[in-house]
Amino acid sequence: MTQLLVRYSRILEIVGDIVKVHVPLSEEGISPICFGDLALIENDENRGQHASLAQVILLDKEAVSLQVFSGTKGLSTHSVIRFLGRSMEVTFSPNILGRAFSGTGRTIDTGPALTEEPKIEIDGPTVNPARRVLASHMIRTDVPMIDVFNCLVESQKIPIFSVAGEPYNQLLAQIGTHADADVVVFGGIGLIFDDYYFFRQAFEEAGVHARTVMFVHQGSDPTVEALLVPDMALAVAERFAVEEGKRVLVLLTDMTAYADALKEVGISMEHVPSNRGYIGDLYSQLARRYEKACDYKGAGSVTILSVTTMPGDDVTHPVPDNTGYITEGQFYLHNGVIDPFGSLSRLKQHVIGKVTREDHSQIMNTMVRFYAEAQDAAQKQAMSFELSEYDERLLKFGELFRQRFMGIDVTLPLEDALDLSWETLAECFHDHELLMKQVLIDKYFPKKADVQSSETL
Repeated sequence: MTQLLVRYSRILEIVGDIVKVHVPLSEEGISPICFGDLALIENDENRGQHASLAQVILLDKEAVSLQVFSGTKGLSTHSVIRFLGRSMEVTFSPNILGRAFSGTGRTIDTGPALTEEPKIEIDGPTVNPARRVLASHMIRTDVPMIDVFNCLVESQKIPIFSVAGEPYNQLLAQIGTHADADVVVFGGIGLIFDDYYFFRQAFEEAGVHARTVMFVHQGSDPTVEALLVPDMALAVAERFAVEEGKRVLVLLTDMTAYADALKEVGISMEHVPSNRGYIGDLYSQLARRYEKACDYKGAGSVTILSVTTMPGDDVTHPVPDNTGYITEGQFYLHNGVIDPFGSLSRLKQHVIGKVTREDHSQIMNTMVRFYAEAQDAAQKQAMSFELSEYDERLLKFGELFRQRFMGIDVTLPLEDALDLSWETLAECFHDHELLMKQVLIDKYFPKKADVQSSETL
């Protein structure tokens, strides 16, 4: 007999958003319910009028724990439960492009319903490792601090480490609207409505809305729905990459809110807490999502760029700490700019100078070296030390570097950013001070600017 026709009414307890129900074992001692199965919970007195959707998250002999997506408000121990015999699914077809969905997969925009579109399960296994290929392609973002100094590479998984109040959502939107990806899948966790509207408006104004898919959990939505957003976004991204050969960029914000939702559910389940109250398998839960990033042999790719806020600007906090072990680098967003010193892309060597211009590596190293010296000169100035003529030029370079490259609102194609780097160097230094390959200096260093700089200095 199908589980849909069987009703279970012996509810053992309701704690938070968790409902525990008694489900008898079969004669062979096997539970008829599977982990991850969906269920409908109805109040006995209002049966058939409204049902709450829930998912199995724990099997303990005859006790089955269900996570109720809409919350347990209004439910009682007299409710009845019907299991659907399948796991959570999300709509997948070309018609989802340009649409926005909630944490449970229902449409939240003004478009037509997609109830007849095909659906896919969101908790499938990761791709066969034999189909993974080495990252060798760059995703251009037109953000100089990324494209020039820490390239975003296809199949990379990399977070933006920041703190509350920083414009990380603006940076994420900037990247999403300028990235040269075929499809952008956005997953928002714990967003206020203004943030959701900001992303939607940014995609529409940039003319990329038709190639984006949005999964949004707002702060007013039930907490448990936040847990489904990354899985839905990544399941859709994986299908676009494998079945249609698309280069997919997944944007997630904020993974700390996701970890907090995991912690809240863990407390309701009476799990033994680990560091700062987070669940003991936090690393595994994060890794399971981040490892969806992949470049598929003979198909497309999935690249993951996420936001991870650090409470108290503490990088040793469990969420950024575990994230750092999983991902391939990080971008540090401090004081409204991407920090060139703390940021790192561990895969950039696969593309710099190979799929980018020959001077890319030299420019990257030289610009960061001079900016580090400019920081030292600024410290000397703050301590009232006497500055040399070279220190003055370093200070000028530092100011130009911040104005022309570090602002998150600065958008430049990579080649234009490299040319501007040469111009900035020429405005502040002689060619023999660059300590670069002479063949590159002869080819790219602006001669006129060098003469003007020499005359001025």
